[in-house]
Amino acid sequence: MKATAMLACALLSIACAGVEAKVVTKEITYQQDGKTLKGYLAWDDAKKGAHPGVLVIHEWWGLNDYTKMRTRQLAEMGYVAFAADMFGDGANTSDPKQAQAWYNEVTGAKGLMASRSQAGLDVLKKQPGVDAKRLAAIGFCFGGSTVLQLAYSGAPLEAAVTFHGGLMAPTPEQAKAIKARMLLLHGEEDTFVKPEDIEATKKALDAGKVDWYMVTYAHAVHAFSNPKADDYKIPGIGYNEKAATRSWEEMQQFFKENLK
Repeated sequence: MKATAMLACALLSIACAGVEAKVVTKEITYQQDGKTLKGYLAWDDAKKGAHPGVLVIHEWWGLNDYTKMRTRQLAEMGYVAFAADMFGDGANTSDPKQAQAWYNEVTGAKGLMASRSQAGLDVLKKQPGVDAKRLAAIGFCFGGSTVLQLAYSGAPLEAAVTFHGGLMAPTPEQAKAIKARMLLLHGEEDTFVKPEDIEATKKALDAGKVDWYMVTYAHAVHAFSNPKADDYKIPGIGYNEKAATRSWEEMQQFFKENLK
């Protein structure tokens, strides 16, 4: 009996080992209006069936390790996550001047934030294991602003989340086009986002009957979710551990409600 029991335990251990979570990642090269882009896909290959897909949009530093870390975290939670490339060739930097140049290029062309992020969403929708009817997008700083523009374009999102993103009000036409429920995560001491822009965004979303809410974190400045934010030595940018943890938990609850 003991030998039989030991064999059963051994077989059970082998079976359990075979279904342990394993996050797999790969780079995906794609095109948008002649621009070569290189995104980062992450999923848990132990989870079978169709799962919600989450698009991730990086900060103005580009598609760096922080963005990839968040993408893997989403995969660990059971989502298929794709970090889109907004600047081309998967570029990233720690040089503010270079980041500003890339930012100016993308934000200076009308509609490019929406169309380039839509290209990333299209890649995500085509991935095996993605339920194209359960899509969400999150973004950090510049990426948060980009997620807003994607939602304002009428993209088929169930949920959209901005982490310390720049806020801009949608036009009445854009507000009517929004399909996503929206969560805005904001630092109370973020000097990069003007109070009048916050109020204008709130009023426009309300006028458009959008399902949205905003959470503000005390003592948090711009880029509060990024553990390396202080390394950049830029006034007004800094990490806040409590705000980072609470905002990530808020996002998870929001997804549980809207990506059923």
